[in-house]
Amino acid sequence: MSLYIVSTPIGNLADITVRAIETLKNVDLIATEDTRHSQILLNKYEINKKCISFHSHSGQAKVEKIINELINGKDVAVISDAGTPGISDPAYVLIKSALENNIEIIPIPGASAFLTALTASGLPINQFIYLGFLPLKKGRKTLLESLQNEKKTVVFYESPHRIIRTIAQLEEFFGFDRKIVIARELTKLHEEFIRGSISEVRKIIESRKPKGEFVVVLGGLGVI
Repeated sequence: MSLYIVSTPIGNLADITVRAIETLKNVDLIATEDTRHSQILLNKYEINKKCISFHSHSGQAKVEKIINELINGKDVAVISDAGTPGISDPAYVLIKSALENNIEIIPIPGASAFLTALTASGLPINQFIYLGFLPLKKGRKTLLESLQNEKKTVVFYESPHRIIRTIAQLEEFFGFDRKIVIARELTKLHEEFIRGSISEVRKIIESRKPKGEFVVVLGGLGVI
């Protein structure tokens, strides 16, 4: 009995490893954020396995159900809607519970949106800080204030309906000339990187209707 943490493509369905495909074909059960969304990937690679939903609104009962399957000798794979499970999704709760029950955890590495954005950003990435999604309200300004003198690159996710407001806040806290890269629709048909100072990128973003999911890569203090 093993719990496999399987990374899946963040956009382009060809970005999946051979090992990931083999794992998904061999397990007894797949726990997925959205069964309908994941079925697109599973159908493409002719993976016919029983799926169970496991997302941010799943309660402890769902965790226990999956753990019971593992305890009863089943191999289970957990996948997110895109990328690596455990990054901005609830897989951590399941992994922690599995370890508490002495269940083997086997990671199957692959794509991750924030790493993809970092590698193409052109900003220093030998050291960086990953924030997931910024707090919506409480603690947001405090967090940004705490990063004003940070020399490491900072990376986080943002939604299309908040990206303009977020960039405006970054300009307020970090100044108009701090380097920034906005990555959008990574690995998809309309993949785009917008690079420049915060003020330059802000003008570009404000001139259009933001679409797609965004990764924000903020240069550290003193980066030229």
